[in-house]
Amino acid sequence: MPGTTPGCTAPGLTLVGVGPGDPNLLTVAAVRAIEAASLVAYPVARPEGEGMAARIAAPWIRPDQPRLPLVFPMVAEAEPRRQAWHAAAAELAAAVTAGERVVLLCEGDASLYASCSYVLLQLAAHHPSCPVAVVPGIPAVAAAAAAASSRGLPWPLALQNDALLIRPTPDTPAELEQLLQWAAAESVVLALLKLGQRWAWVRPLLARQGLLEQALFAQRVGWDDQLLAPAGEVAASEQPYFSLLLVRQGWPAVLP
Repeated sequence: MPGTTPGCTAPGLTLVGVGPGDPNLLTVAAVRAIEAASLVAYPVARPEGEGMAARIAAPWIRPDQPRLPLVFPMVAEAEPRRQAWHAAAAELAAAVTAGERVVLLCEGDASLYASCSYVLLQLAAHHPSCPVAVVPGIPAVAAAAAAASSRGLPWPLALQNDALLIRPTPDTPAELEQLLQWAAAESVVLALLKLGQRWAWVRPLLARQGLLEQALFAQRVGWDDQLLAPAGEVAASEQPYFSLLLVRQGWPAVLP
């Protein structure tokens, strides 16, 4: 697929990962791509809504830069989401064809559970002549580990021969129990995303298995109201969608 260099002045589309919440976590490449854009696109959940990615990147967007909100509905049904991806890709491709330098802002990393990844696939399939570049962003998992370590809770994501698995939190206790057993046997650190309402049953399960002190709870990483705490300090109640859990069940044999 054709590509452009982030920050260049030629027409094209750049998908920009803006990180989990803190504007200071945008990369230099991300800021330069935004500065060079003649059109700033970003996802919103509904018309006239405020996009989280746009809020994160707000300090780097000039007041005179035109904006293009793209509706990506937060629904379980497949067809409305598919239609939204198709419409967004068509609108972005049309803007590039008209000579715009477009950035599409994406929360976190542009390739990790990102809505813009579906737009990327749609563009490749139906608008292959549209030049596309991707600027990676700091994912919430890495930001959570760094923030915890900066607050006296050392949390290296992986050491030596550790493996790291990043995935959505399982939907049932049985699935999570099976995952924890496998992770313990294979020395896999788990990063479980989209914790939200599941925390009400995940916490008791971790307590039964003696894992609360080996797990880090993180919520709204990078925002002013972020929460970082050992899992045992967080009550078993429904939590916001943007919550995650890091679970380490063992340490390498060679440590300081």
